[in-house]
Amino acid sequence: MTSASFDLQATIARLLVYPVKSCAAVDLPEVLLTETGLEFDRAWMVVDAQGEFVSQRELPRMALVKPQLKQFEMVLRAPGMLALHIAYDRVEQPVRAKVWDDEVAAYDMGDIAAQWFSDFLSEPGQPQKLRMVRFDPEYRRLSSLKWTNGIEAQNQFSDGFALLVASEASLAELNEKLVAAGHEAVGMERFRPNIVLAGVEAQDEDRLEIMHIATGEGEAQLQPVKPCPRCPMPDIDPKTAVSSPEVGDMLRTYRQNARVDGAVTFGMNAIVLQGVEHTLRVGQAVSANYRFE
Repeated sequence: MTSASFDLQATIARLLVYPVKSCAAVDLPEVLLTETGLEFDRAWMVVDAQGEFVSQRELPRMALVKPQLKQFEMVLRAPGMLALHIAYDRVEQPVRAKVWDDEVAAYDMGDIAAQWFSDFLSEPGQPQKLRMVRFDPEYRRLSSLKWTNGIEAQNQFSDGFALLVASEASLAELNEKLVAAGHEAVGMERFRPNIVLAGVEAQDEDRLEIMHIATGEGEAQLQPVKPCPRCPMPDIDPKTAVSSPEVGDMLRTYRQNARVDGAVTFGMNAIVLQGVEHTLRVGQAVSANYRFE
């Protein structure tokens, strides 16, 4: 099919990777597409003494941990802390880690990383005993087959799917409502998408069939599969880690979604159908047809 024969033409406006689950994003001009989503996305995670993941839901200061991806290492910075250097090629002993209902194979990242996160995320009178783990790339964690229609789609430490897609127009619609109600506009970082689309109407991402992306190596195909129900995390200001309820309250006025039992949604979870090892770049063309149910 030529691009002109599709219902919708868009472009990639932003590519965002979250190397450590629930910590800040890295905005990239280009990134490798892998079987589990964008390279390094949710490859690391912070867990408690029982091996269960922790997130901004319980520890909002995680929003202040800012990763930087370098050639051979990731560097983590946080207010008042020395930088933590994490080599890509180094892990310690194998462990099991829990992310939601899944127990997965992982590797512990050692005592220095554990102490760094424990120190930064502890509050007065609330000491944290935390570890940092890396996803075992040999382990296959599959997304819900119910939502993927039986396709075995992999992901790492994400909440459940390889990718999250949102659009500039959907954010602009929300911000228009927030400003009209006397609140400040918010940034896309609150919603933690991987791919942000430009050139579409608000909520178009909810209605797309397969997304065809023209890459230098050929066509990549991503399949939006499930609307993304929102927890309280969009209420957390990523610049300050302070939570206030206006974003969630506003979304509840117009974003309740019957496909997920009336939950409030923003953005679409997607899986990788084709294009593993292709490079996605900001500015690439995205073509898709609308889904009709």
